[in-house]
Amino acid sequence: MADQINSLEELTEVAGIEAVVEVAAPREPVRDELGRAYATGKRKDAVARVWIKPGSGKVEVNGRTMDKYFARPVLQMILRQPFQVAGVEGEFDVYATVKGGGLSGQAGAVKHGISKALQLYEPSLRGALKAAGFLTRDSRVVERKKYGKRKARRSFQFSKR
Repeated sequence: MADQINSLEELTEVAGIEAVVEVAAPREPVRDELGRAYATGKRKDAVARVWIKPGSGKVEVNGRTMDKYFARPVLQMILRQPFQVAGVEGEFDVYATVKGGGLSGQAGAVKHGISKALQLYEPSLRGALKAAGFLTRDSRVVERKKYGKRKARRSFQFSKR
């Protein structure tokens, strides 16, 4: 086969057909009339509703500041991760309401919501957030208890006599 076809242009010339190539449209920012981006974040049983807008870096969760609501430094670090990865620390104010689960699950839900909202506000940040795995919902949830078991998998203590 001496005359191989190496490009799309050559194929259209040889076959005489029009090739239709679809190019993905660049993502548009999604903001409301107040200039905020909204997203829902989830982890375990916790669900967070998150709004972000340009500001001084203030984070408010359920009407309280981040350091009052999430007292443990590890949980505060989790909330800061999306901003650090995106390189926009201190540029956005966050308002979040979160329900369900415990504090760790709630922190993960708010982090997920912040990541999704950042990506909606500024689509160019999507690559960094996706590479860090912040846009993927952590699907691990507590396994349900089965009948005939003490917990989800733990059996009752066996007694031979």
